[in-house]
Amino acid sequence: MPLLSRGPGVGAMWPETLQDLIDERLKQSSAPIGREIEYRDMTVQTAVTPATSPASGGAPSPLRLFNTLTRRVGVFESLRPGEVGLYSCGLTVYNYAHIGNLRTYLFVDLLRRVLAMEGYDVRHVENITDVGHLASDADEGEDKMEQGARQQGRSAWEIAAYYTAAFQKDLQRLQVIEPTVWCRATEHISHMINLTLEIERRGFAYRTSDGLYFDTARYPDYGRLARLDLAGQHAGARVGTNEEKRQPQDFALWKLSQLGERRQMEWDSPWGRGFPGWHIECSAMSAEYLGVPFDLHTGGVDHIPVHHTNEIAQTWAATGKLLANWWLHGEWLVMKDRKMSKSSGDFITLQALIGQGFDPLAYRYLTYTAHYRAQLTFTLEALTSAATSLKRLQGLFTALPQAPVGAPDAVTLSAFRDTLRDDLNAPKALAVVWKVAQDTSLAPEVRRQTLLAMDATLPLGLSGIKPATPEVGVPPAEVQELARRREAARQARDFTSADALRGEIAALGWDVRDTAQGPELKCR
Repeated sequence: MPLLSRGPGVGAMWPETLQDLIDERLKQSSAPIGREIEYRDMTVQTAVTPATSPASGGAPSPLRLFNTLTRRVGVFESLRPGEVGLYSCGLTVYNYAHIGNLRTYLFVDLLRRVLAMEGYDVRHVENITDVGHLASDADEGEDKMEQGARQQGRSAWEIAAYYTAAFQKDLQRLQVIEPTVWCRATEHISHMINLTLEIERRGFAYRTSDGLYFDTARYPDYGRLARLDLAGQHAGARVGTNEEKRQPQDFALWKLSQLGERRQMEWDSPWGRGFPGWHIECSAMSAEYLGVPFDLHTGGVDHIPVHHTNEIAQTWAATGKLLANWWLHGEWLVMKDRKMSKSSGDFITLQALIGQGFDPLAYRYLTYTAHYRAQLTFTLEALTSAATSLKRLQGLFTALPQAPVGAPDAVTLSAFRDTLRDDLNAPKALAVVWKVAQDTSLAPEVRRQTLLAMDATLPLGLSGIKPATPEVGVPPAEVQELARRREAARQARDFTSADALRGEIAALGWDVRDTAQGPELKCR
């Protein structure tokens, strides 16, 4: 198929820029859901709501999220009332997921649970990259799948299946809800070829000796998501060198298998036998399962400057539409001054933590201690502290009696949910959980039901804990230990500590009375 001319007429059906769309969204603050804005020969849907919409009259706060595209926190509304289309960039399965990877999927899981809390029916699509992710952003080097297969003495198909299963097992251990749709890149090659053909037909691609490349110069808003300084960029600064590239940031849509090269994963295409570029897979599969545009696209912050930037560009080239209305990104988990990296081998797996005796949910608890848009430093000391806190919280919950009746405390539950509506503020939500667990002004059965309701959105392993069933009149071991420590504090005349321990005992549903024979415990 011959390329179209690179003259002024090519691409003229999209005269508006991405910045025009962003500006229009911010101005149209009163636009209803699904409002259509006509742009000459194209139609772009927007669901923008005012940047601020404070609650009034005791009404729940609106869900507000940070959109990387606009660099603002705004009120979220979906394109279709009551429904949300959510796409997450999944793992490249040439090795185990590390706990830095898993932090991103925990943030996405929290987002999904909050959307469900708000009453949305969420269609969540997540891909598995099992081909096409090369060693560098320059679209150079070996495919990570082929490289992993050679190093491990297995076929690329075998390691893809093995590490996909390991990844999904890690998610289960962390109580991450499974996506509605898992989509593997190798099962959607025809979708990628068709999308690439459309990009080429529109005049946004050119051929080189090693494949078909996207011409970023044809898209004037390339790099807007990441606020890239293209004028100051030189070959090799970000994407390496390739003398046949027209611009250093141009990227591969299809890579050709080289003469004499024997690849395990390759397919016939209009451009020759080869394999798809990494970026085209997400554009093709998200469009297949969610349509264009859809509501929410998520990933790690490392996806902003290259992968998600390229997804936006190629989808715009093929359709004239923005791929997704909202772009949310989770920050890195770091070890001292560096992020974890599978490529370098400098990483820790969830199984390694389990091997050290940690509950997987202790790691999930640790991620709640920082906002998803803030870096989180991982240390064993921090994880140990999180594990201790989680165990104590679960102990407080276990001691609460399971009454035949009881409902969550509406005021406290509303406050908890409002913290999560504030751009998924997990640290504040966790503080509310602790307040409830220790609030002796609430009846034990109310505390129990309130904590269970919170656990559905901010999982802490409470829903799987069976209520304590001690002998009648016999306090649980944890209560007895607190009573022992309180008595020791009293004997030492440390009445401040004794009073604090009395409060902890009361929080577990027991009263303590001092007698000549020692403290007596009575269940409330």
